[in-house]
Amino acid sequence: MCKYKIETEHLTKEYGGKKCVQDVNLHIRQGRIYGLIGRNGAGKTTTMRMLLGLTRPTFGQVWMFGVPLEKNERELLPRIGNLIESPGFYPNLTGAENLRIFSELRGIPNRNAVSQALQLVGLPYNGKDKKLFSQYSLGMKQRLAIALAVMHDPEILILDEPTNGLDPIGIAEIRTFLRRFCDEQGKTILLSSHILSEVALLADDIGIIDHGVLLEEQSLKTLEEKNGRYIRIVISDAAQAARILAETFGQEDFRILDDHTLQLYNLAVPTPALIEAFVKNHLAVSELNKCEDTLEDYFKKVTGGAGIA
Repeated sequence: MCKYKIETEHLTKEYGGKKCVQDVNLHIRQGRIYGLIGRNGAGKTTTMRMLLGLTRPTFGQVWMFGVPLEKNERELLPRIGNLIESPGFYPNLTGAENLRIFSELRGIPNRNAVSQALQLVGLPYNGKDKKLFSQYSLGMKQRLAIALAVMHDPEILILDEPTNGLDPIGIAEIRTFLRRFCDEQGKTILLSSHILSEVALLADDIGIIDHGVLLEEQSLKTLEEKNGRYIRIVISDAAQAARILAETFGQEDFRILDDHTLQLYNLAVPTPALIEAFVKNHLAVSELNKCEDTLEDYFKKVTGGAGIA
């Protein structure tokens, strides 16, 4: 079995001599949710369009299921569902009626495909839907678009900004569906977003893209560990505090930032005991807090700039 459901080699796209995607090497694993994050215009959508054969790479190659996409589109693309742009639904029809039209156009053999897709995303099905598409909320429209993407039971789902424009309730609904779709059915999902807090709640793996360059690709767990969870200690004498950490608490996993500041990376050390030991040794403690940097903070570090919009 192929280790990666999607893999790219030096994927590059130029428009008018300008590289909007440059030398991107993606590795998307089976049964996981991969979050491609970056600012608007960073190259996320262009990358996804190349993965789907909607635009040809200037250089590089896309592999799907261990097979090159080029010259194998007819066999590979039917195994993929996608939401890159909002589908053109008929406003005077219900969601089920819209999906039936697409089902017939695509020749989907499963007669229950429409009701199963609607049930999967939490929309009315089996004749229970009376509301027309024009009366749908933004969240319902987005869920119907995802239902269309999964109606043919794809192995891979590629979604460009699936929660864009949704309210908090709509975002939570989409997040719950995608997590269930991945965990319960073993599907592989690639999604892009500029909402880092949402990606952090959903994704298993993260790719950070900036100005068309993939800066980092790691599991979310690894990024969180690198990003840093620590106890911040601001004290009168950092060197003496370091000796207490080593001799009294047996701690070596800490960093002295300056004469008065340390970061202790073992969060299991009880903070009341730390304060007591420091005070007994006549050290003045002005701050002792457990800290956790966000994915937004890490994004700033990696890109060397401001946070994401």
